[in-house]
Amino acid sequence: MKLRLIATLALAALACAALAATASADRGGKAHNKLYQYRGEVVSATSGSVTVTVEAGNHAALRTMLGASQNQTFTLGTGSEVLVWHHGIPAVGSYLDLHANDWVQVNVRAKAGSSIGDITATPTGIVGDHGANPGKAGKPLFLFRGTFTSATANTLTVSVKGGNRPALRKLLGQGADQTFAYDANTIFLLWQGKVPTVIAPSQLKAGDRITVRIRAPRGSSLQQIEATPARHVGEHEPANAADKA
Repeated sequence: MKLRLIATLALAALACAALAATASADRGGKAHNKLYQYRGEVVSATSGSVTVTVEAGNHAALRTMLGASQNQTFTLGTGSEVLVWHHGIPAVGSYLDLHANDWVQVNVRAKAGSSIGDITATPTGIVGDHGANPGKAGKPLFLFRGTFTSATANTLTVSVKGGNRPALRKLLGQGADQTFAYDANTIFLLWQGKVPTVIAPSQLKAGDRITVRIRAPRGSSLQQIEATPARHVGEHEPANAADKA
């Protein structure tokens, strides 16, 4: 009962904050600003900024990342709020609660068509900290390596040549050519040395060496895994790149 009351009060506080932010935006002529939502892991944080390895986001956010570094530094202003989540309950925190490798969601409101430079210079609205690797333990990583063959608007065909153990076990007795799903939340990265840059799916070329990372429930069939939208697709990814997807 006490837990439910705390959760209710927390949600009410968040609703009030959202209403206040909306009212403030209206007064400033920014009511039509677009939400750019970035998700990823904290690299570092100071009182004025948080640097994040962006691994996902809404469609508007991922469009701004095209051609940009995967690591982005977002501004923390006087109106920015850090929410730290524990067991589904948020508590107001500070930049001191943003630890390296914590999974965060960064919300920024800016004009439609803003560049990533415009957005990172705009103070964030809310940074939600969900701790290190939240919810990932129950969904194993299936990592496939191979050569890109072709693509449609929502699938990639790959000549698979390797992968991690869970992926290779699913491929026993199967052909090399496999088709994987992706969607607007899939992030595509071009690796040049150790630096990943976000690209569009259309930039992949036949013969490119790529990796496909998918998180799916344990016990999924190969068909179920392939129907689950990939989290990451990496072009020319180094063999020692961390499995963060």
